[in-house]
Amino acid sequence: MLEIVQVPILGDNYAYLLHEPQQGTTAAVDPGEAAPLLAAAEARGWGIDLILLTHHHADHIAGVAGIREATGAAVVAPLADLGRIENVDIAVADGETVHLGATHAAVLETPGHTSGHVAYWFMADDALFAGDTLFALGCGRLFEGTAEQMWESLSRLRALPDETRVFCGHEYTAGNARFARALDPENAALAARVETIARLVEAKQPTVPSLLGEEKTTNPFLRADDPDLAARLGLAGQPAAAVFAEIRRRKDVA
Repeated sequence: MLEIVQVPILGDNYAYLLHEPQQGTTAAVDPGEAAPLLAAAEARGWGIDLILLTHHHADHIAGVAGIREATGAAVVAPLADLGRIENVDIAVADGETVHLGATHAAVLETPGHTSGHVAYWFMADDALFAGDTLFALGCGRLFEGTAEQMWESLSRLRALPDETRVFCGHEYTAGNARFARALDPENAALAARVETIARLVEAKQPTVPSLLGEEKTTNPFLRADDPDLAARLGLAGQPAAAVFAEIRRRKDVA
């Protein structure tokens, strides 16, 4: 149902336009800049009715004021971030629903990258807007949350259906692929995926969205409870959160 337009901004960020054609309603997701989103909407004859924010970082919200001024769009943001995002019209928490025309998204609280981070899951459209919690072959840094929180958040997202398309906040996939391959060299599915990613990068094509089913088998951050991976890291028998913390530590210094 949704028409999804991926808008590259700020060098390696992605923002999105979501258009529900039945009622002609459009949302902008994580607009770190206003002008590219406004231009993409205008080129398609769309307005912008909602702005969906996953977290408070400037590269995800800096365009909000410009879009709001140009369109009158209502701002939807995490309840936990009310003190850090201005002009919020609709504050949402875990388990609530955001309506976009004839479709809707479930709000999933996913703290770890930040304490108030949320994701928006449009179940009927097989689309997850994960912000900076889950990337293609990666996950966000732990700026405000703990490894335990982030592992729980990633586990929640991992439980969604395999056919879910993951629309994340950054084009980090090439670097994530190199790290994942070095960490997990015997993973045949990962090896094949790395080759596909290399071809996309060479052709200057986006590597996002990815399929969640593919992430489940190839993304090391979603596999911290895999005994084989834990053993490879010298952490056999350790809790999954501890294994995740070590993977995240290694990526931070890679």
